[in-house]
Amino acid sequence: MSPFFVMSLLCGLIFGQTESLCAPSEYTIHVEKRECAYCLAINTTICAGFCMTRDSNGKKLFLRSALSQNVCTYKEMLYRTALIPGCPHHTIPYYSYPVALSCKCGKCNTDYSDCVRERVRTNYCTKPQKLCNL
Repeated sequence: MSPFFVMSLLCGLIFGQTESLCAPSEYTIHVEKRECAYCLAINTTICAGFCMTRDSNGKKLFLRSALSQNVCTYKEMLYRTALIPGCPHHTIPYYSYPVALSCKCGKCNTDYSDCVRERVRTNYCTKPQKLCNL
């Protein structure tokens, strides 16, 4: 084996394991209101991917600050608002949702992110569906 090949392999193994893969990803949100006739399918982008985490087996030996639980979260985002069709006049027919412009690996901020793993899959429609492409 050539020295170049060995060095390339070592660099790939060392640095390839430390690179995070966190980026905006296409996602469809399904939105329903009890009073409205339709379910709205909204195409947006969310942050998704893999972030490096430092979590030692010897947690009691290290300070809490030495351990790191990073998640793929929003770096830049904006909110858009969609109109849910088929709503009666007394109902507010608007739904605001986040659009990821860029993402980063960092601490989960509960102000704008769901930091708990979803237990029940609820992203589906029970009413006739309309598609929203903004």
